[in-house]
Amino acid sequence: MSVFDLLKNKVKKAEKNIQIVFPEASDSRILKAASKLSLEKVVTPVLLGNQKKIIDLIQKENLDFDDLKIANPVNYENKKAMVQSFIKARGKDIPQSEVEESLKDPNYFGTMLVEMNEADGMVSGAAHSTAATVRPALQLIHTSKGMKRVSGSFIMEKKDKKYVFADCAINLNPDSETLAEIAYQSVKTAQMIDIDPKVAFLSFSTKGSAKGEMVTKVKQAAEIFKNNHPEILADGELQFDAAFVPDVAAKKASDSPLKGQANVFIFPELQSGNISYKLAQRLGNFTAIGPILQGLRKPVNDLSRGASTQDVYNIAILTAAQVLLRNEENEA
Repeated sequence: MSVFDLLKNKVKKAEKNIQIVFPEASDSRILKAASKLSLEKVVTPVLLGNQKKIIDLIQKENLDFDDLKIANPVNYENKKAMVQSFIKARGKDIPQSEVEESLKDPNYFGTMLVEMNEADGMVSGAAHSTAATVRPALQLIHTSKGMKRVSGSFIMEKKDKKYVFADCAINLNPDSETLAEIAYQSVKTAQMIDIDPKVAFLSFSTKGSAKGEMVTKVKQAAEIFKNNHPEILADGELQFDAAFVPDVAAKKASDSPLKGQANVFIFPELQSGNISYKLAQRLGNFTAIGPILQGLRKPVNDLSRGASTQDVYNIAILTAAQVLLRNEENEA
């Protein structure tokens, strides 16, 4: 079963009616994906913009919806409450005029719908940069309890093979504490897709075969993670082959508990993570699902501006699955 089939089944079985905000409702890719999600009763789309214009676009595209909500930032009836919630979320005194100006931006408005529990998650980026999508989430939703940072992982899938790569999108040169936090966030993503996590902290060194600050950082990250989460199988520093190939692991890291069977890979910095996921995608023919934003208190995910209708549909399902994961964590 593919990652998205797995997540879709989880979302459809959930008792909660999950509502996902789409700030870019004038984009036909968004409308087509939202229609499919609605008709399949996966999520309830919340489209932002002028109601008449959106309905005209829906009719022009010959689309149907089982359930649909439209919110117009211009005449939103709870604007006063939203302004006050915005100021509270920012944690500092901001002139009301400045807040109102920010809320004209559909990404800020959509993020506030999520923050005020009028929606459960948000998907944007088809017509906006990553920064325009992520910045409002960082400013208003903030990180999950116990988390200091947000990271970006990719689920790498090929037939029945599934792995998690991180961080491939957000943190440029994370220190050891940050790497350990990224690993924990990535474990949660792995568990969401039914991977039993085995975490490898990657380096160009295996168990002291090379020296240097970069090696020390990775080794310390692995130690921090194992101290904080002893119940999760993890090891480092490891070269990729020692983490992934049992025969190589037996020679290079015979005492490693991973035994060459890692499935969650934590890269020492953004450059190597980004290069690696693209190598696996282009040379290994893996499907790269992401970037998945990890560590936010409520889920927001970013689309590529070249995203297809199917990409929008898939990321919405993934975002809905993150909603369920957050709910489970809050109930625990």
